[in-house]
Amino acid sequence: MSLTIAPSSIQTPALRRGTPLQLLAVGNGRWRVMDAAGRIAGHLDALLDPRGVRYRARRYHPGSRAFRDLGDFWSADDAVDCLRFAR
Repeated sequence: MSLTIAPSSIQTPALRRGTPLQLLAVGNGRWRVMDAAGRIAGHLDALLDPRGVRYRARRYHPGSRAFRDLGDFWSADDAVDCLRFAR
């Protein structure tokens, strides 16, 4: 099964109420995940799957100068929680 980046028609997902992080659109199906102080927790990518839209949590790793995938989730909330708690 292959995943592809979602088209720009995908709306910014609404996060569960009370989540201390917010999403800022930075590209086609990509959002920067930020806390209230403006610190970047990581990125969220929307991916098309034959069964629906999946969300990939990614974090930049300065040592390797590359993004590292933390996981793929069926829920944007779960992907954001991964970024939130995997610090």
